[in-house]
Amino acid sequence: MTEKKSKKPPRRKEGSPKNGGGTAKKSVRVKGAGVARVFRILVINPGSTSTKLSLFQNERERHSATESHSAREIGQYPSILDQEDFRLRHARAFLAQHRIDSKRLDAVVGRGGLLRPIESGVYRVNGLMLSDLRAARFGEHASNLGALLAWRIAEEAGRPAFIVDPVVVDEMEETARITGIPEIRRRSIFHALNQKSAAREVARRLGKPYEKCNLIVAHLGGGISVGAHRKGRVVDVNNALDGEGPFAPERAGSIPAGQLVEICFSGRFSLEEIKSRLTGRGGLVAYRGSSSLEELKRADDGGDRQAKVLFAALALRISQEICRHGATFEGKVDAVILTGGMARQSELVALVKKRVRHLGPVAVIPGEREMLALAEGVLSVLRGKRRAREYR
Repeated sequence: MTEKKSKKPPRRKEGSPKNGGGTAKKSVRVKGAGVARVFRILVINPGSTSTKLSLFQNERERHSATESHSAREIGQYPSILDQEDFRLRHARAFLAQHRIDSKRLDAVVGRGGLLRPIESGVYRVNGLMLSDLRAARFGEHASNLGALLAWRIAEEAGRPAFIVDPVVVDEMEETARITGIPEIRRRSIFHALNQKSAAREVARRLGKPYEKCNLIVAHLGGGISVGAHRKGRVVDVNNALDGEGPFAPERAGSIPAGQLVEICFSGRFSLEEIKSRLTGRGGLVAYRGSSSLEELKRADDGGDRQAKVLFAALALRISQEICRHGATFEGKVDAVILTGGMARQSELVALVKKRVRHLGPVAVIPGEREMLALAEGVLSVLRGKRRAREYR
């Protein structure tokens, strides 16, 4: 499809795009594409108790800050959406502190939130996206604020706003959606941004295009997601938001169905209490009252029997979820990748490596690369290497 380049990136007022379903195949080029120059990108990543902000000049992070929000601050807002102006003040303070003129930015990018299932890619923030996020049409999460904040700053400055690989990226094969109960289909909700970024980095190290690799990527954080990346598409992955898969610091993981049903109908817990025990108050929090892996390991080293068993069980469950995708790829795996915050814990990594190394080489990309991944996604559009998608 041939598209005309415009002198200025097109701007839409909130709510202006036509409503539609699914992911658009139509794409948009951005001013400056293909020109060798330094691009300035503001990155905004809202979490449940923090707002991360960075200014990138191409791939180089020039300024960064993590604004922590206390329970008292967050508690004064009835919903996540009500925090928008509060978070915006922090973003503007960051710009002022570092004397960043928003009109000199080339783009603003926010972490993507809960939207309709979409293909992987870089998406221009448009009216329909903003409308879906403001209505929490597909669920409420702190990441929903990413596109809203990016749009607010970009609109004032006359610059484009984007999101990259939100948690709702859905490339699952139909066979992976089947559960055994027709009314329940497995859903793709996972750490798409970090998984895709880590996968591309390891593919680069292997000297192969990401689109030609079979990779098993395990994001190990407060929630755990393990995805099977076949030739650039995540064809199967556990639903990390709802706690499917291994138990994690804040997730119960997959629970024996019959026993879960009995608890649900016991009359002891409300629907919200059950949900919180699955996500937020499950996993290590349920056993130890803390989601800290380091605290668990210190207790293990100090002779705490329960801590020892939990640490070993965590490594086992992660390994089993990874090995499950050995079957997905019929044993043809280019690499296994461990990433996320828990990938910094060397003893946990060693235990997992021991159990999964038969699948192929194991690469460790510790921490979350979300800020860099967001900047790199937008850079690929600004440089003309990818086209921005439209959310429809």
